[in-house]
Amino acid sequence: MLKTLCLLNGTSGDEGRVRDFIISEIKDYCDYKVDALGSVIAFKKGIKTPNNKVSLNAHMDEVGFIITGITDEGYLRFSPVGGIESAVCLDRVVSVGEKNIKGVIGDKAFHLLEKEEKDKSPEFEKLLIDIGAESKEEAEKYVSLGDFAYFESDFCELGNGFIKAKALDDRIGCMLMIELIKSELEYDTYFCFNVQEEVGLRGSKCTSFDVQSDISVILESTTAADLDGVEGDKRVCVLGNGPVVSFMDRRTIYDKALYNLAFETAEKNGIPVQTKTAVAGGNDAGSIQTSGKGSRVLAISLPSRYIHSASSVVKESDIENTRRLIKELLKVIYD
Repeated sequence: MLKTLCLLNGTSGDEGRVRDFIISEIKDYCDYKVDALGSVIAFKKGIKTPNNKVSLNAHMDEVGFIITGITDEGYLRFSPVGGIESAVCLDRVVSVGEKNIKGVIGDKAFHLLEKEEKDKSPEFEKLLIDIGAESKEEAEKYVSLGDFAYFESDFCELGNGFIKAKALDDRIGCMLMIELIKSELEYDTYFCFNVQEEVGLRGSKCTSFDVQSDISVILESTTAADLDGVEGDKRVCVLGNGPVVSFMDRRTIYDKALYNLAFETAEKNGIPVQTKTAVAGGNDAGSIQTSGKGSRVLAISLPSRYIHSASSVVKESDIENTRRLIKELLKVIYD
């Protein structure tokens, strides 16, 4: 399921393919609706009705690009959709538009760069997508302004239990929620598959206002910097050390009692767990926490190397331990 989800293209504002797949997986196991922005709100009836209304949240969208212009020579100008560093784009293969036209993101040849240009990443304004067109008129036969473009990336296993793919942020969260919806739950639970997280947490603001949950658990991916030459707290979090439970990021100060409960639950059940050693990034908790009457929030994330690129890397054991932690938390979080 994770491979299928990751290989689907669905950047912010273009999540339809991902949404259709999710609906096809959950429609026989729950009640659901699609809101005005395109998020899916599902309700799974459990054996009991809880004291607290609980929702689980993950976002469907991924980072990508949007076409903003076509040069006279047939090259495509574009802008990033979501937080992408230009350095991860050079010479990458992309697919453009509904016809999945293949192209390569290019810049001025290295040997033609001025010295100051060689010492820094190129600006997006100077990058172009080459689709092999010889003129603007030829390119316009295949691509229109406003078309989305996506990293072309395969899904593969690396080494001892590592996975490489695009869109692991946050198709992993979507997969885990689909699995829960298909399972038997002890308590009634809401599930929000949100749109447009990567461009300002927009979808979750609407779904959380609709659901009005007392407690909201956000399933995410987060940046791991456990690379050669990076030491101590600069590693932020580490692949293989289990799910990441955050105490604070740039959008949210997380509920202290829920934070402690996650660690207590993990310790009781022998589940490895870690926290982030940096206050950085953000996720849908930032809008869910302050939407409507407000909600207590907890983020559980998969550590991921090279996030927001064509080649994010996670470890299978972290996925399994996240799955275990969520299952155990759902036994105690409702009261």
